[in-house]
Amino acid sequence: MRRAAVAACCGALAAPAIASAQTAITGTPQSLFTHEIATDPGTAPDVRAALKARRVFVDEDIAFTDLTGDGRQDAVVRVDSGGAGGAIAVYVFSSHGGKDLHAIYRNQHLFRALVALNGATLLLSTPRYQAGDELCCPPDLLERTLTWSDRAGRLVVRSTRVVAAT
Repeated sequence: MRRAAVAACCGALAAPAIASAQTAITGTPQSLFTHEIATDPGTAPDVRAALKARRVFVDEDIAFTDLTGDGRQDAVVRVDSGGAGGAIAVYVFSSHGGKDLHAIYRNQHLFRALVALNGATLLLSTPRYQAGDELCCPPDLLERTLTWSDRAGRLVVRSTRVVAAT
């Protein structure tokens, strides 16, 4: 009888812990955007396959800002290789123009991408290597500045420049 009481007590304590752990994992922005990217028809097949195989992941550092100017927060999401490749894809999700969340920007074949936000401007930087450069230390970065265009109905590149890496 004593064993049954201990087992019942341990079972009762374990059940809430398991349930709360599932809620914490499945209710995160990271899991939401993993699902959105994996099920989006515009996602590149190689990114989708890598997500499903867990070879890459959605970075938990998701940035929220109003890129579209509609007063609602948009999400800037990076897919990371977890290794030397760094961020291999960048997506922007928005509910602009409707109620449903959808991708308004996809750049899906990147290597070691860096993302920064300045108000309603998205800055995307990628390394520019030359022969003999170490992986860690590219001499230059290619910077693209993107902003929302109501006329085009999407984020558009406003400028591109090469800057010295620091």
